[in-house]
Amino acid sequence: MEVLLSPEGLLSLLTLTFLEIVLGIDNIIFISLISNDLEAAQQPIARRLGLGLALGFRVLMLLGITWLIGLTEPIFHLGEHPVSGRDAILFLGGVFLLAKSSSEIVKKTEGKGHGDRSKKHKSLLGVIIQIGLLDIVFSFDSVLTAIGMTHELVIMIVAVIISMVIMLVFARPIAEFIERHMSLQILALAFLIMIGTVLIAESAHIEIPKPYIYCSVGFALMVQLLSIRAAERNK
Repeated sequence: MEVLLSPEGLLSLLTLTFLEIVLGIDNIIFISLISNDLEAAQQPIARRLGLGLALGFRVLMLLGITWLIGLTEPIFHLGEHPVSGRDAILFLGGVFLLAKSSSEIVKKTEGKGHGDRSKKHKSLLGVIIQIGLLDIVFSFDSVLTAIGMTHELVIMIVAVIISMVIMLVFARPIAEFIERHMSLQILALAFLIMIGTVLIAESAHIEIPKPYIYCSVGFALMVQLLSIRAAERNK
């Protein structure tokens, strides 16, 4: 507790909590989009379980820092390029995001009837499994950021818990807002395609600055929100 109450500890906690929320945006968007394919009564369950799994994976990874660092060690080489366990997980996660987001865009643009049929076949278990798999991938950035920010395990865990509680509070309104506006659903899926591309690039040790991505998506979101507001005012 002394570490948390010190000025340096509080500053680290606030900074890390903010970064964890920013890094969790893509996690919330994915959970919101995929949970909207469930029955209305099951959607809150999927969102809570999804964020609960995300919190669990992050805390377990923080407690197993030695194991996590071991995943960055090369396990084989492709030519002159070393490939670690982390690289393999990021690559598979990126491919999954690209495939899933692309297929969702196709479903939403093919026509209302097709979308309705596909929605009826979504099961809670299937959705939870997909969310859990992506939670593992998204947890890597979160945990590695925490390790880079502070060496105090208690600060890392508290920051992750606070950020997850905040995201849990806002998950439902975000999901409901996205569900009401098809244009935002397409924009969110396009954002996930970008994140999938970034994950694949990172697995090949190609660094793409995240601020560029967040700024471009933020600008597109602002324009879209202004367009929605203008359309509602003209009704």
